Amino acid sequence: MLKHIMKPEIKELIEKRDWATLRESLVDWDPPEIAELLLDMDISERFLFFRSLSRQLSSEVFSHLDPEDQDDLLYNMTDQETRQILGSLSPDDRTALLEELPAAMTKRLLTQLNPEDIEEARQLLGYPEESVGRLMTPDYIAVQPDWTIKQALEEIRKHGKDSETINMIYVVDNSGKLLDDIRLRLLLLSEPSVKIKQIMDYSYRSLSAFDDREQAVHEMKQSDLVALPVVDSDGILLGIVTVDDVMDVAEEETTEDMHKTASLSPLEMNYHSASIWRLYTKRIGWLVILVLMSLASSGIIAAYERTLTAAIGLVLFIPLLIGSGGNTGSQSATLMIRALVTGDVRLSHWTRILVKELSVGLLLGGSLGLISYGIGLARGGFQLGLIVGLTMITIVLVSNIIGMLLPFLLVKLKMDPAVASNPLMSTIADVSGLFIYFYIATLVLRI
Repeated sequence: MLKHIMKPEIKELIEKRDWATLRESLVDWDPPEIAELLLDMDISERFLFFRSLSRQLSSEVFSHLDPEDQDDLLYNMTDQETRQILGSLSPDDRTALLEELPAAMTKRLLTQLNPEDIEEARQLLGYPEESVGRLMTPDYIAVQPDWTIKQALEEIRKHGKDSETINMIYVVDNSGKLLDDIRLRLLLLSEPSVKIKQIMDYSYRSLSAFDDREQAVHEMKQSDLVALPVVDSDGILLGIVTVDDVMDVAEEETTEDMHKTASLSPLEMNYHSASIWRLYTKRIGWLVILVLMSLASSGIIAAYERTLTAAIGLVLFIPLLIGSGGNTGSQSATLMIRALVTGDVRLSHWTRILVKELSVGLLLGGSLGLISYGIGLARGGFQLGLIVGLTMITIVLVSNIIGMLLPFLLVKLKMDPAVASNPLMSTIADVSGLFIYFYIATLVLRI
């Protein structure tokens, strides 16, 4: 129960700025009680009272306040105090507060920090690790619609050297809401007396601070711009992402996809910096999984031992058939992975693509099956040729469909489609191919 009897005493201590006595009087108070007392005070008293609390106690009290009351306190804190509060909150409390921090607070933190502390601030602001918020910079040029071109150019001369880029100028209203972006070239070619709003078209592309950074790569590619603005849910301009940052992201994502395509866990560093142990741990996991999956191939061969004994010539064609299935599946998987990553196809397109790949698989299987029939006919007669030909058609068709469907399945499971790599696809093709081969051979030979 709240100790209201102490409130007059506390108010008097605040007015006297007797912080030491105030801290001592709160020793037996629980954080929820202090938070309730805090809300009964005026804004000015509230802030003075809060600053008198110890760091640990202030964090606990802060977590018991509503978001609006937390914002009021943050607006009156110094950058150092704000960072201390954010850093000491538990992860869930910090996420609840900072998932959509007011834009003014975000900009104040970022613009007043030195470059070394910006990365820390981005983490404290709650932006996900792979988000646009971790890439953005607060160094940009903003003007207002009622300014003249002359005023805008003066602003560029004054602050341009501190900006990440001056190729794009951003128009905001009094609250910081983004209204438009304007190329510097347009400003330079306009009359000095013309107002900014007269050359605005209110058409621009923007990113959310919580967008995945791959979205920045896609938007930059589509817009052909050197910088894109980053806004919050209310459209308030938080910062910008520049093309050099996006190119770094694109390179990292491409490298990561290449590693996954080879069934290698991404290194997340350059090769020269990676230790022998790190290289080992990044590779051994998938290799063990693939070895275990390959055991299924041995099981299938053992299960069809009688078929192999009856027609030993079947062994000669195992590498040909299995290799063709793996190659076909890898081709199909690579095409789908790239199409999904670039946005060329979407998850909802899978039925239409399935029909297309069925047709492609039949054409590929028919062509390779005819060649395989001829080879089998020459090596072992009609029956062997028929078995090899039918198997090639079936394996190529099945592998093509598996290679197409696997990336879609992984996306549906919220996994990276690049996991449908060549080694993984080849292993699946090996197992399914052997089963198809011996099953068809058993039917034709009637064993």
